[in-house]
Amino acid sequence: MDRQALGTKLMTLLGLRHSPVAVSFRKEAPAGVRRVAASGPAGCSYWRLAAEGHVFFTEAADHYNCPIGAHTHGVTLPPERAKELEAVVGTMVGLEYLTMAEVPSIPKRTEPFGVAVYAPLGAAPVDPDLVLVRGTARQVMLVAEAAASAGIGHDGTAMGRPACAMLPAALQSGRGVTSLGCIGNRVYTGLADDELYYTIPGPKLPDVAARLETILRANGELEKYHTARARTLGAAGAASVASVGK
Repeated sequence: MDRQALGTKLMTLLGLRHSPVAVSFRKEAPAGVRRVAASGPAGCSYWRLAAEGHVFFTEAADHYNCPIGAHTHGVTLPPERAKELEAVVGTMVGLEYLTMAEVPSIPKRTEPFGVAVYAPLGAAPVDPDLVLVRGTARQVMLVAEAAASAGIGHDGTAMGRPACAMLPAALQSGRGVTSLGCIGNRVYTGLADDELYYTIPGPKLPDVAARLETILRANGELEKYHTARARTLGAAGAASVASVGK
C-alpha cells in the first residue's frame, strides 16, 4: 500500500484541512517509532496529535485517563480506573445522556491491547487498520459515496457518542462508518461544529481512493444539472405564482 500517495490523494481531492489519520493496533511498536511523550486526556486526543504530523504509539496506560475510550479500545483498566469508568457511566446515565441499556451495545475491541500506532496517513510507518477522515459534511458525503461505490458503505445510521466507538465498529464490520462525534471528542480534538468523521477500514482504503475521483466527477456534473434545473423550475414556479396572483 502506497500510504504517502493515498494520503496526498485524499487531502488533494477532498481539500481537507486536516490530514487523514492512520491507526494501527499491534502487539508491539514498529521499529523506530517512539511512544507518545505524555498520556493524553482522552484516546481521541491522539487523533489530533497525529493529524498535526506526529508519528507515535501508545501503550495501555496511555489510555487510562479516558475510561470510555479505554473501554472501546479494549484496554483492561486497573481496579481504581475501572471504578472511574463506572462513575463516568453513572454520571452519563444520571444526566440522561445515555441509558444503562445502551452500555452493553457500545462497540469495543475484543483483542488484547498491545499498542496503538498513530500517524498522518502519508507518514504511517505500517499499513493502517483504520483511516479516520475528518471533514465537513460535504467532504464526508463524498468519502461515504466513494466507500459505497467500493462496496463498503455504511449499513446503519451515523454513529454518535462516544466518537471512539466508530473504531471498533469499523474494524468488526469491515465497512466504513460515519460518526457525528461527541461532545468530549469535540473538546479534545477541536472538532468544529461543521465537521464530522468517516472511518475507512485500512485494507479497503485503496478501493475507496480509487473510486473517489469518479465520485467527485459525477458530483460535479450532477451539481451543474441540479443547479440548472433549480433555475428553470424556480423561474417556472415564480411565473406560476405571479399568474395566480393576477
